[in-house]
Amino acid sequence: MRAAGKVFIVTGAGNGIGRHVAQRLIACGATVAGADVDEAGLAQTAALVEDPSRFTAHVLDVSDRAAVAAFPATVLAAHGHIDGLFNIAGIAQEFELVGEISDERIDTLFQVNFFGTVWLTRAVLPHLRERPAAVIMNTSSLSAMVSVPGSAIYGATKAAVASFGYGLSQDLRKSSAVTVTTVFPGAVWTDIVRKSALALGTSEKLARSFSAKPEVAARRMVDATLDGRVRVVIGKDARVYDVVGRLSTRLADKMSYGQLRRFVYKPANNTADR
Repeated sequence: MRAAGKVFIVTGAGNGIGRHVAQRLIACGATVAGADVDEAGLAQTAALVEDPSRFTAHVLDVSDRAAVAAFPATVLAAHGHIDGLFNIAGIAQEFELVGEISDERIDTLFQVNFFGTVWLTRAVLPHLRERPAAVIMNTSSLSAMVSVPGSAIYGATKAAVASFGYGLSQDLRKSSAVTVTTVFPGAVWTDIVRKSALALGTSEKLARSFSAKPEVAARRMVDATLDGRVRVVIGKDARVYDVVGRLSTRLADKMSYGQLRRFVYKPANNTADR
């Protein structure tokens, strides 16, 4: 699919990867309905895109099921049709052990990361199926490919997103011109990764050196989605774990544990060196 002249919804468009995806799509000639809970962030995105006339800002909480169900009508009223959905909005887990994270935080992680993706996809899908061709992109994570210390719940939400994306792709394979792309980013230098580095006590310079540039990640996400690819892995770390995990999941898990254990498993929580 060519982006020019098309209309895409991008969630999480108020910052980070979502902002860069919106910029990339507009640079390619598309119109973007950007959604985010952060109204100020959306205003900043509108000021940064190449052509502000092809960006509309919409305050939306993807964990609000009623608001999500009503959202496609808002986009249709503004733009007339919808050609694609980029599900990028998400929140991170703050390196908490399973026994320590609160029930409320678990609910929030699933509501935003998984159910927000499912609900918006289901709300938009009937309109996408009316188009000659359309795309959906769901954002999973490196944490769905390998267990990451202190991120069990986050990883579970992203594994659920991946399974949902693959299953949706199967559902649409023979009956629709809608393609579904599932993206597995590793560390991408955004505010989320910066805050995670701070929480772990690692230097910003070191964390940044291991992270992909958001504009590069956004370009790959957009290009792979428009090409109709089913799966794409982004970032050096994610590609390494993707390869290692195919050879040995045990080795991938040991690598992940060795990389982060001294930051996540503090002496009070670390009863043994596994």
